[in-house]
Amino acid sequence: MTSHLDYEINKELGECYLFMGELDKAEQYYEKAANSNGTHPDPYLGLATVAVQRGHLENALSLYRRASEIEASDKSLAGMALVEMETGALDSAFTHFSQALEYNPENLVALYGLVQAGHGLNRLEAILTPLDNFLELNPDKAEIRFTLAGILVKLAQVTKAREQLERALESDPSYDPAKELLMELAQ
Repeated sequence: MTSHLDYEINKELGECYLFMGELDKAEQYYEKAANSNGTHPDPYLGLATVAVQRGHLENALSLYRRASEIEASDKSLAGMALVEMETGALDSAFTHFSQALEYNPENLVALYGLVQAGHGLNRLEAILTPLDNFLELNPDKAEIRFTLAGILVKLAQVTKAREQLERALESDPSYDPAKELLMELAQ
């Protein structure tokens, strides 16, 4: 069997066992994939997921870093950031969520993580551009418009917040959180 075929089979088996919740077997096959071809980040991402599920956050962080060293991606960077959020390293998490969004502005895990980290660090202004970038690609996503509106309210940009809420309701007239916040702003 060729090295590449061996890698692909082991990686796929790792993914299947991870999906089924069989962490020991998933880990075994991801390790085989990593050892047969150390030039792909996917087995390290899988091993990091296994480590997170086991609560081994430091190990998970090193595996996400390894994947990112091989080939940085929104997944590896967001994975690092999620672990950093969990361990209280908000500055690093904010940086890695931001970097993940540079690779993929539609990564919702990274976007919501950035919003959470930005609130915790009081860096609300820095969240606006990634939210706008997402909305350029997904203009009808009412939940993201609502999130943007909430940040604009906190930044005392109430007129802009109203505009975002109205646009959210245009795309989803039944989105109650936007209706409620719009009513609050009218008072």
